[in-house]
Amino acid sequence: MVAITSTKTEHAKPFVKWVGGKRQLILQFRELGLYPPKEFVINQATYFEPFVGGGAVFFDLQPLKAELSDLNGELITTYNVIKNNVEELIQSLKGIRYKVIDKENFLSIRSLNPRQLSDLEIASRFIYLNRTCFNGMYRVNSKGGFNVPFGRYTNPLICDETNFRKVSVMLKNVEIKNQDYKEVLNRAKKDDFIYFDPPYYPISKTALFTSYTSNSFLEKEQKELRDVFVELHKRKCWVMLSNSDTPFINNLYSGILGIRITKVNAGRAINSDASKRGKITEVVVTNY
Repeated sequence: MVAITSTKTEHAKPFVKWVGGKRQLILQFRELGLYPPKEFVINQATYFEPFVGGGAVFFDLQPLKAELSDLNGELITTYNVIKNNVEELIQSLKGIRYKVIDKENFLSIRSLNPRQLSDLEIASRFIYLNRTCFNGMYRVNSKGGFNVPFGRYTNPLICDETNFRKVSVMLKNVEIKNQDYKEVLNRAKKDDFIYFDPPYYPISKTALFTSYTSNSFLEKEQKELRDVFVELHKRKCWVMLSNSDTPFINNLYSGILGIRITKVNAGRAINSDASKRGKITEVVVTNY
């Protein structure tokens, strides 16, 4: 008898490390019945991920129709370069510039101004910095400049060409846009599935250590996102949202007919103090 093995490892996977990425939570999502919605018809309806980041849910779901977006322009440029010019990207990352892994080269590449680079150069720089910076964080200063320090990795994989090619194939029929999450309201319709993974509301005043773009995402922005969630719910879309387990977020989504809040366990791996890393809870809000 020929053994039948899973082909799951053969699928494309996220090509960047991303703070708050959901790869570690996918199994919990499925075991708790949080994902995907049973009513979501994967070969007919559209999947939207407006804060795509590393795209762990997208890569796991493997929808036939999808729209990915993010306000991080360098991230979206990288997605599109992998989609449309993957072989050129692979050759670029194999160049001598990205083979040197030390602080001096890291700072030299970090100092480059993305506005003066081609899309291919932006993607190459983005991937190099993501694989070599501290904990794979993406943080910018008030002027939008990437400012994460060198991560001191022993042997980081800069050019994962096998996965890049798989990602490119998976992205061929996917729309990838640099835009605000609210644009989903112009596209999503009944029975579509939207997953929101926004910048989390801080669990404490000292938790404001990272900014994925130069824009803040605090009380006002979280309330606006809640209103978009409710509007999509009224349209009979299937909606799922992740956020921090704080009184503010719990209160924000409580008492809305048809919406439930579930707690999941997540790892905290980004505190500079190793003793403060560990398990915390997050909330997952769904309308199914």
